[in-house]
Order: sequence, then C-alpha cells, then structure tokens
Amino acid sequence: MLGPVILAASRSDKMRRFVSAAPGTKQVVDRFIAGETVEHVIPIVQDITGRGLEVTLDVVGEDITTVEQSHAARDAYLELIGRLKELGLGERAEMSVKLSMFGQALDGGHELALANVRPVVEAAAEIGTTVTLDAEDHTTLDSMFAIHEELRKDFPQTGCVIQAYLFRTEEDARRLAANGSRVRIVKGAYKEPASVAVQDKPEIDKAYVRIMKILMEGEGYPMIGSHDPRLISIGQELARRAGRKLDEYEFQMLYGIRSEEQNRLAAEGHRMRVYTAYGTDWYGYFMRRLAEKPANLLFFARSILTKG
Repeated sequence: MLGPVILAASRSDKMRRFVSAAPGTKQVVDRFIAGETVEHVIPIVQDITGRGLEVTLDVVGEDITTVEQSHAARDAYLELIGRLKELGLGERAEMSVKLSMFGQALDGGHELALANVRPVVEAAAEIGTTVTLDAEDHTTLDSMFAIHEELRKDFPQTGCVIQAYLFRTEEDARRLAANGSRVRIVKGAYKEPASVAVQDKPEIDKAYVRIMKILMEGEGYPMIGSHDPRLISIGQELARRAGRKLDEYEFQMLYGIRSEEQNRLAAEGHRMRVYTAYGTDWYGYFMRRLAEKPANLLFFARSILTKG
C-alpha cells in the first residue's frame, strides 16, 4: 500500500525538498491549498459562502521548533479572524487548528498550546464563530482532549476531531456525544502502528459507521468528514433514524475535492462545510492528501511528467 509510504515521506526533509522543487508541484498544490496569505484565501471564502456552503479555515504548518513560531501561528489565526470580522463572514467561517502548530510538542507544550489557542477561541467567539481542534497522531490526543475540555468550560461550542481507525475512538465518541460537543469524525490520516489503529480499510469503514451511529444518537453536533458516497449516504440514514433535522449535523469535505457533491448536498438543504487550508508551510498537509486517495497521487505524478 502506498499510503503508509507517503505518510512516512511527509516527515522527510529530503522528500520535502524534492517535492517542493518538482515542476508539477504547484499545479497540484493549488488544487488543495487555497493560497499562501489571508488576502489569497478571503476571495475563496467569499465564493464558497456565496454558493450557500460554509467554511472551516486551517492555517497550515505543524513542525514548529520554537516558542516564537508558536506565537506566530497564534497571530496568524488572529489576523484571519480580524479579516473575517471586517467582511462580516464570522457566522459562515470557523477555524480548525492543530495544537502542534501552537507548540504542543515543545517543552511545557501542553500549557503553551492552551495559552496560545485560548485567545484564538476567544476572538472567534467575539465574531460569532468557533474553533475545532484537529486530531493528530495518537500520542497527542490526551493533551488535545484535555485542552478541548478546558476550553469548553468558557466556550462550549469548541469542537474537536476523532479518528475512526484508532481503537480508542468509540470510547471517545461515547464520552463526547454525551457531553454535547461539536465532533468531527474522519477516517484518520497519520501513520499509526497496528497496536493502536486498525490497518484494514474495510474495517476502518465499519468503525466509521459505528462511530457515526454513536454521534448521531448522542447529544452533540456531529460533523461528518468524508468524501465517500457510501458513508455519506449512511450518515444521512443514521441522522434520519435518530430524528435529527438537517441543521443538527453537517458534512465536511476538503477544498478541491468533490466540489460538485459539495454543491449537491448544500442544494438539498444539508449544512456543507469546506475544509480550506492556506499558508506557506503546506508540505505535511499536502502529503496526507496524496496518501488518502490514490487518484490524488496519480494526478500529482502526471503533473510532474507533463511539466518535467
């Protein structure tokens, strides 16, 4: 399977240099990354929301090594929130953050990440929106969930992400569903060992369905992060069985993937949110998109061959 190989490459500086220099890279990166700056991404946000969809924005960048970089990440989100406020887009655009970008892996990282993310959550609340804490590899999750719980004391709308391929996730889903929080479920996009995560794709899909059922039957707000037509259909049916109205859950898909399906779901009255990433440190995010779907990797390879 190519997925684990690509995920391993996402941590390689040598591969980062190679991919960045490849002639066809920009064409493919532009498919998944909405630009490098706030000014690049704002017109895209306006276009997406103008079509009746909603947005969650991710300033890409994970592998920071200094406290100063973590503060710069915080400030990048605060700048974004300021622009959303100026344009009146707060209620249609929320934020997704990776706590690693806010210093979680540094010495004293748990406290540092909490201190950095809190003003972002506060600023988001002031313009009528919220923040979702993205899940990363399994070693970071206890810290992420603890920060999520702490933030929800003052900002109960703060969301978090759970990953279907992890053995722990069904238990996490039951706890979160009972707690009434906003929960995004995804399959998982990190290279995890067999000791903590399901490795077989059909079994991951089965786990995803079980977790969707827990969330739909719970007291929280489920956010279904998937491009899989079968899982989307199952999610609709589970919502119907649970008696949920169309505004009591939502679907989420990545910017640049299945745009026609995004428009279709929105036209049917579903809440459809587009996960839109931007920034200069795009490599790790980009490589996970390639790992998730072979067609993305083939598109990249063709682009290199065409441009080379």
